[in-house]
Amino acid sequence: MKRAYLLPNIVTAFALSCGLFVIFKVNMTQPGAGDYEMVYTSALILLLAAVADFFDGALARAIRAESEFGFIFDSLADSISFGVAPSVLLLKTLSLEQGSLLSFFSASAAMVYSLCGVLRLVRFSVKAAEAKGNLELKAAQKKHFTGLPIPAGAAAAVSANLFLLSPLMQEWFPLSHLLRTIILSFAMIVLGYLMVCRLKFPSLKMLDFRVPSFHLIFITVIIAVFILYGLLHFFSFVFALISWVYIVVALILSCIRFAAGKKSKTLEDFEPDSDDFEN
Repeated sequence: MKRAYLLPNIVTAFALSCGLFVIFKVNMTQPGAGDYEMVYTSALILLLAAVADFFDGALARAIRAESEFGFIFDSLADSISFGVAPSVLLLKTLSLEQGSLLSFFSASAAMVYSLCGVLRLVRFSVKAAEAKGNLELKAAQKKHFTGLPIPAGAAAAVSANLFLLSPLMQEWFPLSHLLRTIILSFAMIVLGYLMVCRLKFPSLKMLDFRVPSFHLIFITVIIAVFILYGLLHFFSFVFALISWVYIVVALILSCIRFAAGKKSKTLEDFEPDSDDFEN
């Protein structure tokens, strides 16, 4: 058996523990009893899992402790924390009558999301294995993701659930239980599709560019301060805004690329991948 390094896998285990804690915690509540506070706490824990998921890979690369065991462990942990936990959280916040058409629709939407999340992780693992030894392909994979990354999908799913339950939403745009259920269920189906589609989504590593002037740094700092203030005082709104703006921007870039045509160099990096079955 190949060597499995301890430190990165401890971070991965912590991320997995966060996802399991959310699942076990919400399962202790009655169906429909999940309120804003429970979803808020779960969102913070899953954000902590996302941070740990980011740092385990970075840590492994920094100390040259990458291993096949750690790669598979990370994918399995992501499937639980970001594939299963958001679906369980959604169903627990909806008061659905068993055997009703609405409950079947919501449960099916949650299953679609979780299944697509697992499929997305499997495809990512296969693509990563294909990129070994291919520097050009590996560099391309660092620039963007094929399909919505599952942590981003989980952030969008949980943030939508949290925002629709938030006091701000209840005060300004109160929704009936039926409408909220339909919106969240459709959102889960859309997110599931985006995770398995061939569209490109930008990676944070694309932000690695030279700053042309001090003014841009100053503006960036100001924006960061406003985002931090919004997260502290309007968490549900800012969390949902950031999560869904990322998706919308990626879709807009893909639409521009589609309109430009394959012969154009405009946003060439956002050319959708060919279907695996075509190969």
